Amino acid sequence: MSEVSACVGLGANLGDTRAVLAAAYCSLQQLPSTRHHRCSPWFISAPVDSSGPDYLNAVACFDTSLSPHALLEALQGIERSHGRERPYRNAPRTLDLDLLLYGDQQIESATLTVPHPRMHERAFVLLPLATLLPGAVIPGRGPVSTLMSSVAGQSVWPAD
Repeated sequence: MSEVSACVGLGANLGDTRAVLAAAYCSLQQLPSTRHHRCSPWFISAPVDSSGPDYLNAVACFDTSLSPHALLEALQGIERSHGRERPYRNAPRTLDLDLLLYGDQQIESATLTVPHPRMHERAFVLLPLATLLPGAVIPGRGPVSTLMSSVAGQSVWPAD
């Protein structure tokens, strides 16, 4: 399989979020068949459609020859290793890893939707993604720079 550029959203709002996200990014760097890893700065955001403390968020991108489903499985394994539980939709979490983009592919299966179905509505995804990849385009939605205006009212700020 040839390589594609994949982007993953990282988020957490329970426990030592900085340590967890740093460890999760290290785990991403250790995934087989991946290279050229890069990560946005950390951002803080209030929960969206959820409750609990503020989230710490980032976006990581890398080149991979893993299939999208194999990458999703690896991301879920990293989440489980950090104590991720899914008691209910949008519950506070120790770690959330979302496969946001997989090249320019649009994937709709029983277990995976790419681009992530709500990423274009979330400033905590768009701002780190735009910081990391200013020219990013969400397949079927358009340039991230254009989509930013629709989330301008959401509270997201750089972490110290």
